[in-house]
Amino acid sequence: MTDGGKAEIMFPRLKLPPRIGRLDELAHNLWWSWHAEARELFRALDYQLWRVNNHNPVKQLCQISPDRLRAAANDLVFLILYDKVMAHFDADSLACNTWAATRHPRLLVKPIAYFSPEFAFHTSLPIYAGGLGVLAGDFCKEASDVGLPLVAVGFMYPQGYFHQHISGEGWQEEVYDYLDFTDMPISPVFSADGGKVVTQIQLEDRTLSVAVWQVRVGCSTVYLLDTNIDENAARDREFSARLYVADSEMRIEQEIVLGIGGVRIIRALGIDPAIWHANEAHTAFMILERVREEVAGGTSFSEAVRRVQQTTVFTTHSPVLATQDVFPIRLVEKYFHGYWESLGLSREDFLKLGQYDGSGGEAFSMAALALRMANQRNAVSQLHGRTARKIWHGLWPNVKEEEVPIS
Repeated sequence: MTDGGKAEIMFPRLKLPPRIGRLDELAHNLWWSWHAEARELFRALDYQLWRVNNHNPVKQLCQISPDRLRAAANDLVFLILYDKVMAHFDADSLACNTWAATRHPRLLVKPIAYFSPEFAFHTSLPIYAGGLGVLAGDFCKEASDVGLPLVAVGFMYPQGYFHQHISGEGWQEEVYDYLDFTDMPISPVFSADGGKVVTQIQLEDRTLSVAVWQVRVGCSTVYLLDTNIDENAARDREFSARLYVADSEMRIEQEIVLGIGGVRIIRALGIDPAIWHANEAHTAFMILERVREEVAGGTSFSEAVRRVQQTTVFTTHSPVLATQDVFPIRLVEKYFHGYWESLGLSREDFLKLGQYDGSGGEAFSMAALALRMANQRNAVSQLHGRTARKIWHGLWPNVKEEEVPIS
C-alpha cells in the first residue's frame, strides 16, 4: 500500500490441510465474531497469533506456519471443536425454521436493503466510529440470526476512522493508517462475465466510478463502496478514504456516492429489495435516486414519492438538531442543479424537500429530507423518540407533539 493509492490487490487462497480446509471460509465470514465457540477455535489454533493480531483470523491464517496447521489437523481435541463449529455454521447458513421463515414467510421473497455510513462488526474491519456503526453491525447480525434476507450498503474507507495518541507535549493527535485489505474479511465483487462490478455517477462536471467489496456477516451480505480505483482522478480516489470528514463539500460528495451510487450498485447486482432502510440521514440521497428512477419510467413526481415512501424506513440517531447533517444551499445547487430537472422539479421545489422551520431557507437538512420521504420513521429508544418528536414537530405543525409520526 502506498500513500497515494493502492496497487492491484491479490487475495491468495490459503493452502490448508484438507481436514481443516474450511477455516479460510469461516475466517472470511464474520459469523465467527458473535459465536464464542468459533472464536475459541481460532484461539486454540494459535493463541499467540490470535492475540498479536487482535483477534483477526484472516491475518492469523496468513501468518500461521504450515507445521502448526498440520499439527492442528491431527489434534483430536482441536478437530472435535472444529467439527462442532462448522456444523453450527452450516446449520445457521441452511436453517429453514428461522423466526422469519416460521412467523413471516412473506419477508423471504425479497431482501431488505439497509444503507448506513458505518458498520461496526469487529475490530478487524475498522470502518466505524461509534454507536451508529454498532447499531448497524448488530442489525446485520440479528437479521442473519432470525433469517431476514438482508443486503447492506456502506463505504469501504481505505483509512477507516482515526486512531488517537498523546503527543510529547500532551496534546491529543489523530493518526490515519491505510488498511491492508488482504488482512481483512472482505472480497471484491465480480459480475457474471468475470469483470469487477463498477457503476458511475455524475459529480458536478465529472464522472465518478464506484467499485464494490463484499463482506459476509452470517447470512447477511454487506456491500462496501470504493472510489479508490484507477478510473478516478487522485482527488476522487481520496475523498472516500476517511469516515466523517469535516469538509462540507467532501462530505456531500461522500453522501451522494453512498446514496445514489449505492442504489446503482444494488441495481447493477440485480438485487430487487422489498424495503429500503436508511440508517441515519447521511444515506438520504438513496431515497431521491429511487424517486428519480420512478420519474424516469414515466411516473409523476408526486406518485413517485408516494410509491417510494411506501417502501422506505428511516432511523434517526442524533438527538440534537445542531448535530444533524445540514448543507449550504450553494453546495446543493452545485451538485444537484441537473438532478432536480430529472425529477421534474424546479430549484425552489427541490430545495423545499430539505428545508425546515428555523433554517431560514439557507440550509438543506438531510434529516428533513429523510423524514419527509419515508413512510416509517423511528428513533433508537423511547426517550430518544420523545426528543425526536419535539425536534421535528415543525415538519408536522398540524398534529400534537406526541403524535408526530416518529416511533
